[in-house]
Amino acid sequence: GFSYVDLVEGLRDGRFYALKRILCHDKEDRQAALHEVEMHGLFDHPNILRLVAHCMVEKGTKHEAWLLLPYVKGGTLWSEVQALREKGTFMPEQRILLILHGICCGLQAIHSKGYAHRDLKPTNVLLDEDDRPVLMDLGSMNQARIEVNSPRKAMAVQDWAAQRCTISYRAPELFTVPSQCVIDERTDIWSLGCVLYCMMFGEGPYDAIFQKGDSVALAVQNPIVVPTTTRYSAALQRLLLSMMTLNPQARPSIHDI
Repeated sequence: GFSYVDLVEGLRDGRFYALKRILCHDKEDRQAALHEVEMHGLFDHPNILRLVAHCMVEKGTKHEAWLLLPYVKGGTLWSEVQALREKGTFMPEQRILLILHGICCGLQAIHSKGYAHRDLKPTNVLLDEDDRPVLMDLGSMNQARIEVNSPRKAMAVQDWAAQRCTISYRAPELFTVPSQCVIDERTDIWSLGCVLYCMMFGEGPYDAIFQKGDSVALAVQNPIVVPTTTRYSAALQRLLLSMMTLNPQARPSIHDI
């Protein structure tokens, strides 16, 4: 369901928290909200947002799932990238590597439990005051390995991805799912590459294409073109290209990164 986030203050401790209220219109919405709660319960990791408390609130015939989360003052990675763009500057490589390392640690925790995030993007990464990245919005998380063995299953996975995975950060294999294939956690590696690109160049590689109304599905079928720059090392540019390889089997694992 659709959700709102409110800034709230704890009566007992005086601390600020983020209260995520997910509007649930039916049983399916309630199950999705409970799934998000369940995913949070799997992790106690500094790079994954902690769930403080949760409850389901009845509002007449409808429900709201309330998730109480820590308030992270720094805002999202996207807001930081935008602020730098407005100043006409770019993130230095050392800072990029620091943030990237933290994101990788969070992803490694998720992948090690056999799950994939499936919706990694700059707006789903929070930065605390020490530039520690914290992954949030675990609602799209599911089992990393999805075996597809029929046209019907392929269409079901494709439709699910269209609903749950942000289009300009979605891996190519999720746009046109073959009837015989295995989708795995390397969809997150592609998205991680898009996030790295965003930190380097001020926007995701397919953000402008989406905003113009052109086909992202078509664009991701072609090899990524990285702008010529001397701002960043050749090694960082090679890492970016390796993450954004069209063939998921050729992408590095989170452990390799």
